[in-house]
Amino acid sequence: MTNPAKPKSSKPDAFVMDANRLDALIGALASSGHAVMGPRVADGAVILGPVAGAADLPLGVTDRQEPGRYRLKTVKKDPAYFDFAVGPHTWKKFLFPPREKLWSAERAAKGFAVREDGIDAARRDKLAFVGVRACELAAIAAQDRVLTGGEYRSETYALRREQTFIVAVNCRTSAATCFCASMNTGPGVGAGHDLALTELGGGKDHRFLVEVGSTRGEKVLMALNAKPAKPKDVAAARAAVAQAAKGQRKMPKSAPTVLAGATDSPRWADIAQRCLNCASCTQVCPTCFCNTVTDTTTLDGSGAERWRHWDSCFTLDFSYIHGGAIRGDGAHRYRQWMTHKLSHWFEQFGTSGCVGCGRCITWCPVGIDITLEARGFVKDAKGKRKG
Repeated sequence: MTNPAKPKSSKPDAFVMDANRLDALIGALASSGHAVMGPRVADGAVILGPVAGAADLPLGVTDRQEPGRYRLKTVKKDPAYFDFAVGPHTWKKFLFPPREKLWSAERAAKGFAVREDGIDAARRDKLAFVGVRACELAAIAAQDRVLTGGEYRSETYALRREQTFIVAVNCRTSAATCFCASMNTGPGVGAGHDLALTELGGGKDHRFLVEVGSTRGEKVLMALNAKPAKPKDVAAARAAVAQAAKGQRKMPKSAPTVLAGATDSPRWADIAQRCLNCASCTQVCPTCFCNTVTDTTTLDGSGAERWRHWDSCFTLDFSYIHGGAIRGDGAHRYRQWMTHKLSHWFEQFGTSGCVGCGRCITWCPVGIDITLEARGFVKDAKGKRKG
């Protein structure tokens, strides 16, 4: 599923907009009936939630991320709106909510009256996302393939996704835990956006390069008094994105093949000794889709509800079938997560299940680094070949 493509036109695809026009952009999205969601500061982190205007955005806020560590920092000189990396929230929480009522039923004169609560709620959720990073665009595309591209289609996800307007943002800085460049998912945005912003300058020269990605994006841009971009503005934006790719962590290119052949490696037990099985990595991951369904009934049998909520391959009960859990220890559960994410996902969906956002590294309580672990498996494989 993709946003409607912009037809070929003689009009320029890149424009420049003053930073003070962010209010007009958010206002235009709200006036068209969208509930606008974007980054904002709360509880010591940049989270995602409703934004009424530019004042709600984290102007002058940056972050410091390391394995198992996250802190915010305020920048007073030439403050920017988007000079932070991704936080603990993902856009998945709006398109594929952590807890969602699918349907409910009440006893009627004859049988039960069934309400499609999930479908009804999804139809009402006309959303606009402001500040979607390149890795997150790739994650949304991955979830599109999983949740709408196969036999097990989620109608509620599909409805929300179809109505969502996306304002992407090119990264000009990276966190120490980012590795999107080696996953070919960033830091420059790819397809799937309606508008894409790149922050330029500062102070009185604070502005955005705006690139059009769809026909509906072009319509919104018309109301912002943006001017055609000059070559120097486009060059400055490209240079900023290129700078963000430098110094990132790297995922080994051979990881998919190596991990597929490492099912019996003793390294899994070593990781398991450090892993808490807390499922934090899967909860902050923008592509994980594990879920479970719970049915409840009233005590008198007059009503019933079906709820879908996020689950994780790290929970013992997730792999439970008659007779017990298939993955009974932490080594097996971590192996399932890492090999599926980096290797077997290719077989299922034709792409990696990891977009290099680095959240699983930052928000792991014990600082397990998936890129470091992958390099360990690659090193082991090379040692076997030499031996």
